[in-house]
Amino acid sequence: MTNGIAFVGCDEAYGRRTPSPETGSGGGGHALPRRREVVVAGKRVKTVDVHAHCAVPAAMALINHPLEAPGLLMADPSVRLAAMDAQGIDVEVLSINPYWYRVERDRVAELIRIQNEALVGFCAAHPDRFVAFATAALQYPDLAAQQVEHAVKALGLRGVGVAGSVAGEELANPKFHPFWAKCEELGVLVFLHPLGTRELEPSGRLGGSGLLTNTIGNPLETTIALSHLIFEGTLDRFPGLKICAAHGGGFLPSYANRSDAVCRTFAGRVGPLPKKNPTAYLRDGQLFFDTIVFTPEALRHLIAETGPGQIVIGTDYPFPWTSTEVELVLSTPGLSDAERIAILGGTAQRLLGIKS
Repeated sequence: MTNGIAFVGCDEAYGRRTPSPETGSGGGGHALPRRREVVVAGKRVKTVDVHAHCAVPAAMALINHPLEAPGLLMADPSVRLAAMDAQGIDVEVLSINPYWYRVERDRVAELIRIQNEALVGFCAAHPDRFVAFATAALQYPDLAAQQVEHAVKALGLRGVGVAGSVAGEELANPKFHPFWAKCEELGVLVFLHPLGTRELEPSGRLGGSGLLTNTIGNPLETTIALSHLIFEGTLDRFPGLKICAAHGGGFLPSYANRSDAVCRTFAGRVGPLPKKNPTAYLRDGQLFFDTIVFTPEALRHLIAETGPGQIVIGTDYPFPWTSTEVELVLSTPGLSDAERIAILGGTAQRLLGIKS
């Protein structure tokens, strides 16, 4: 249903700038920005963006890591808040793409400490607008488990972010079991964001036009990571684990039925079979997916493969892939009002402990 869906203005704290003496609040000057509210079936909906990036310069400086985009900085959040207001996003879940998986133990421990404490500071400055995923040094699984426990229990962070692989090692490698066990124990959401399939880049297969290192490489890494987590039994071993895969889960949801078919066709060559058909893992409450699939038809298909309860909004801020995720959800056919409300924010609120 699309009836009863609307945006309305709201004079809330960050939606309006203080009028200047020259323009006042009435006439003569440009209209002041207003915070966009989302209403579905007459109900104000709290929208949550689970895929929004930031950076901590003090942490990056420890290893001379360059800043990828100025919009990642949070020193003055007014620009970000204005973008959220314009898009109808009430809460952003901040995350940092891992760049530290090859750093030695002592230095990376300090890097993560600085980073997680800075994330807490970002959120504390605007507690109604930001929450954050912790960072962890996953190359040292025992340390990462300690870091995520401290981040959740002592710092109040809402989950943890990981890449699609760890310096070339699969997330399904048994060495990472202590980390997964801790995430399951804590009941926190793991946000999986790819760094690209860098092992393919030296071959030149992702060269040429099209920025294929990103266009194909990022969703491919997510597809490989999720497939290993299914086929290597990680999701079976940790049934309480909850993972949100960026960019709609890569290519896996679009072609997951081939994974079911390989279990039937080549059962003797697949290896130990997972406990369920691979497609079942897309629907059973362990895997979640953001909405960065660009069109209503693509989102409709993703929902058809996963179920609406597995979908949450993602914008990829500040990277300008999309700024219309709310409209994408509202315009996707076949959803009930209750399903739209869940995708826009209800599911993310439940997973991350965000108050209604």
